[in-house]
Amino acid sequence: MTDIKELLLSRIRDIADYPEPGVMFKDITPLLADPAAFTALTDALAEIAGRTGATKVVGLEARGFILGAPVALRAGLGFIPVRKAGKLPGATLSQVYELEYGSAEIEVHAEDLGKDDRILIVDDVLATGGTAEASVRLVHRAGAEVAGVAVLMELGFLRGRARLEPALMGAPLEALIVV
Repeated sequence: MTDIKELLLSRIRDIADYPEPGVMFKDITPLLADPAAFTALTDALAEIAGRTGATKVVGLEARGFILGAPVALRAGLGFIPVRKAGKLPGATLSQVYELEYGSAEIEVHAEDLGKDDRILIVDDVLATGGTAEASVRLVHRAGAEVAGVAVLMELGFLRGRARLEPALMGAPLEALIVV
C-alpha cells in the first residue's frame, strides 16, 4: 500500500490560498490526468467495495462522481449520484446539513436505493465530514445499509472522522491517504 500512497501523493498538487487566503487546496486533477495513477486509485477503491460487500456505489457531487463511477464499473456495481438540491429530475429524498458558514442540502433519487442495498459512499476528500455524514443519513433514510465510506484523502487535522464515525454505526471509513 505504501507504493500506491506514494504514487497518489506524487500526483496531488498543493494550491496555496485557494479558494480563499489561508487554505491549502489539494488539487487531484494531475492524478486524474495520469492513467497509471487514476487506474491505481480506481483499483484500490474497487477493492474496498468488494471487501465491504457493497452492492452499489454512491458518489458525492462533484468529484465523488469522477471517482465513484469508475469504481462502480470496475467492481461490477451500480452507481448512484448524490447531488446538490434541485439537480435531480425525479422524486428525491433530501438531507439538510450544517456547514461552518450556513447549511446545504443533498438529494438522491428515492427509487435508486432499497432495503437490499449495501452502499459504499465514495468521495475525493474527507474534510470536516459534513457532506459525508449527510450522505450516510440519506442512505439510511432510503432504507439501504451503509457498507462503508471510502475516500482518496482524509484531512485529519479537520477531524471529519470524529464527526462521521457515529453516523456510520460500525461501518468502515477508509482513506487511502491521511494528511
